[in-house]
Amino acid sequence: MNWNQLTDIKQLDIIDQESAAKKILLFKHSTRCSISTAALGRTERKWNDGLSEKIKPYYLDLLVHRDISNAIAERYGVAHESPQALIISNGKCIFSQTHMEISVDEMVQVS
Repeated sequence: MNWNQLTDIKQLDIIDQESAAKKILLFKHSTRCSISTAALGRTERKWNDGLSEKIKPYYLDLLVHRDISNAIAERYGVAHESPQALIISNGKCIFSQTHMEISVDEMVQVS
C-alpha cells in the first residue's frame, strides 16, 4: 500500500480539491496504540493496488501531527478517535469508522 503522508495542515485544502475527482481515505494512526497498529495492519493487508484507483489513501501520524488531527475533526465534523478511517468526497466526510470496526470492504462500498 502506498500511503500519501499527511504532514501539513495546508494539505487539507488539497485533499478537499482532490476529493472532487476521487474519494480520499484519511487514516489517523497512533503509533503507541496496539489497537491502532492492528487496524493499520488489517487495512494494509486487505488493500490492493486497484483500490488506489478509486480511493487515494493518506496516513496521519497523529502523535506527531495532533494539530492536523484536530483540524480534521473540526473541518469534517467528526469526533477525534484513534485509530480512525474517514472517507472524504467533495470536501465532506461521507464515512467514518474507528478502532476494530475499520473495514476496507466497507470503505469500498461507499466509494
